[in-house]
Amino acid sequence: MLRRTAFLLCLLLAGRAVWAQSVPQTPLDPALIERVRQLAETAARATAPPGTRVAVEIGALDARLRLAPCRQVQPYLPPGMAAWGRSRIGLRCTDGAVRWNVTLPVRVAVFGRAVVASGPLPAGVNLSQEQLALADIDIAAEPGAVFTDPAQLVGRVLARPLGAADAVRVPALKARQWFAAGETVQVRLAGEGFAVASEAQALGAGIEGQEVRVRFGSGRVASGRAVGERRVELLL
Repeated sequence: MLRRTAFLLCLLLAGRAVWAQSVPQTPLDPALIERVRQLAETAARATAPPGTRVAVEIGALDARLRLAPCRQVQPYLPPGMAAWGRSRIGLRCTDGAVRWNVTLPVRVAVFGRAVVASGPLPAGVNLSQEQLALADIDIAAEPGAVFTDPAQLVGRVLARPLGAADAVRVPALKARQWFAAGETVQVRLAGEGFAVASEAQALGAGIEGQEVRVRFGSGRVASGRAVGERRVELLL
């Protein structure tokens, strides 16, 4: 009985394997793949720094999809979808019996020169020129802006450890405190065609990039963002 059960199980598994291999996949036309590549490259180059190189790797549709024949497929970048790194390009059928809409995975690399760690660095270290180097990296491989000049990072403190050749990105750095509560700061408000500057008293510590409240001589309180040494930009 046990042998018979094992034999039937083998037949069942073999049948499933043959069935899976016989199910036709949904192929993508080479011309369509090239249009997807061009769309992804164009979107990436629009925000890529000068002198960088963009490379696009096209993924595959979900193997479970069975798309109806379509005479015209339009590639598009879905709203809110990232132009760098791992992303997706939309494909919609605009001329067919069934108007389907799917997304195709892509990986967009943006290669350029950036500052990297010259060796392993622990969290909390004060960066020096000797600990930094320039290298060609994929800027889009991880989130966070990179730096192109090592001098910009000298004296900055790492918030997390870095391995050798890891890019030094903004999230890896501890935020700087530009001023303390009670200090007098320069407040700037800028808009289209105008700019106004004034002095105010900080009501809290000015942490880099974070919101802080200030009080003007008139007693009015406003919120701004700490952007530099005793400098605040008002939030419109």
